[in-house]
Amino acid sequence: MRKTFAVLVASAGLLMSVAPAWAHHAFAAEFDDKKPIKLQGVVTKWELVNPHSWIHMDVKNPDGSVTSWTIEGGSPNALFRLGFTKNSLPAGTEIIVEGYQAKDGANRGVGAKLTYMDGKSLFLKPAGEGDGPAAK
Repeated sequence: MRKTFAVLVASAGLLMSVAPAWAHHAFAAEFDDKKPIKLQGVVTKWELVNPHSWIHMDVKNPDGSVTSWTIEGGSPNALFRLGFTKNSLPAGTEIIVEGYQAKDGANRGVGAKLTYMDGKSLFLKPAGEGDGPAAK
């Protein structure tokens, strides 16, 4: 009985240790490299959470309506190494994001490049992070 219980506890521990790996997705699983996006809009929120950062932005459509988009970026640590700071994207900042849309057509994408209105640009993922074109 003790042996069975020990094997059960060890198995549960192993399963729990690989759960985070299941949660992390590959570029091709969620995003479509045939759906490039270039969005100009205003930052409403910037989340620096692991394993990815998230930019929430409002994009004005040609008819004047506004669509909210969520853009996935690199990990906070990777973004800091690329030149971002905690204050790089305050709400109200107008930006242009280039990347790739989600396969399901949702207003969600993965960012490759971010450009400020003054022309300064930063990459949203370092080379080698992820396996899609947005990481290159």
